[in-house]
Amino acid sequence: MSKKPLFHLEISERKLLLRLFDNLGILITLALVGVIFQFDYFRIDENYWIWTGLLLLYLNLFASIFELYNLQRAARFDIVVKNVLLTTTATVIFYILTPYFSPSLPENRLQILFFFISIAGALLLWRFAYINLISTPRFNKRILVVGDSFDIKLIASSLQKTDPNFVVVGYINTDYSAKNDFDLKLQRFKVEELDKIIYEHHINEIVVASSYQKGITYSLYSQLTKLLKTGFPIKDYTQVYEDITQRIPVQNVDEDFYRYFPFSRNNQNQLYNIAYRFLDIIVSVFGILLGIIISPLIILGNLLGNRGKLLYKQKRVGKNGCKFQIYKLRTMTKDAELYGPQYAQKNDLRVTKFGKFLRRTRIDEIPQFYNILIGEMSLIGPRPERPVFVKELSEIIPFYEIRHIIKPGLTGWAQVMANYGNCHDDSLEKLQYDLYYIKHRGLFLDLTIILKTLSTVLFFRGQ
Repeated sequence: MSKKPLFHLEISERKLLLRLFDNLGILITLALVGVIFQFDYFRIDENYWIWTGLLLLYLNLFASIFELYNLQRAARFDIVVKNVLLTTTATVIFYILTPYFSPSLPENRLQILFFFISIAGALLLWRFAYINLISTPRFNKRILVVGDSFDIKLIASSLQKTDPNFVVVGYINTDYSAKNDFDLKLQRFKVEELDKIIYEHHINEIVVASSYQKGITYSLYSQLTKLLKTGFPIKDYTQVYEDITQRIPVQNVDEDFYRYFPFSRNNQNQLYNIAYRFLDIIVSVFGILLGIIISPLIILGNLLGNRGKLLYKQKRVGKNGCKFQIYKLRTMTKDAELYGPQYAQKNDLRVTKFGKFLRRTRIDEIPQFYNILIGEMSLIGPRPERPVFVKELSEIIPFYEIRHIIKPGLTGWAQVMANYGNCHDDSLEKLQYDLYYIKHRGLFLDLTIILKTLSTVLFFRGQ
């Protein structure tokens, strides 16, 4: 096997590359504009280092909020143009509004326009180069899957959906009892062809989705061991799935779950919990004050659009399975559950027009700041579910009740990552994200969720 796999970039490497050249591109462009056009509003100088630091701070903050580092969106130039303009606008406005740390406004206001064009132009030029030179098939990560047909189908659909530069080339089926391959539309290889497959198809990595007991023969085991000794990447499916999709594949983990799912140390870190509780109190107070300020508009909208009670309360399951009353602004008609509890649907006909506005802007969640203030909920965590649904889902989905080891949240990893759910499959996907959060809970992930939540609100993606 002398032919090397084609070069590829990991997800973290591509995100780092995007961020690095965003920053470098803008600084180089502004430096050139300053020299060529005698642009003096912004200067890169050791005497004004705080100007550069503040600009990069705002840029990276708003680039994250407006999803410039979402790889699926970064691969489409039409979406990139919109997000670049939003990022540049927010960056420039906030930069201007902090004159104590940023330069004073120039007498010639056209310099502000040059400042805006320089930033947007640098970002668009680099992103155009990224899409046409880097985010192309030549840099795809090409993998071969070893496993049974169900696992292969799940990997191919989940991983390629999550990462546009991730390609499942084919598979070796270890489920010898299967009569067909479930119309996978992937090339099936034989064990004896392993070296040839890697050589001819430029395979970068092998993903093993089957245990030895489930079908890996001695012959296949020997070949995988031989490849591993040469340094060829061979990874376990559950770890690859978690790294790529950022969720836990609980449906493919047996009863020895705790071997795969070590809890985050921050769940027992008293300093983290105290600081987090302090943040909950501060944010909830501001949230309640915001609700009081906009309450006249909400009351008027409710009178005209909902014509009924403004608030409603409902039992939900909280930490350690304890039940509590959650408060929300009413968004549905009076007889929304005339025939018993049911899941909310996407584009639910029971939602009023004003209720739809409340949901899309997330204003309907404002009363839950009271639940946060009294300690029943937290700012971030799994969304609290109704007892009837918890009982039903716990019987169907393995490890569902593990999500109750921490406080439920106003927002969470599942809310910013998963699609709107109204069935058991959607609940399974959300559980995978919730467990990922519990496993990796920490400051960086919390900040990521907050930024993604702001993005959801700004783009009116609430349901």
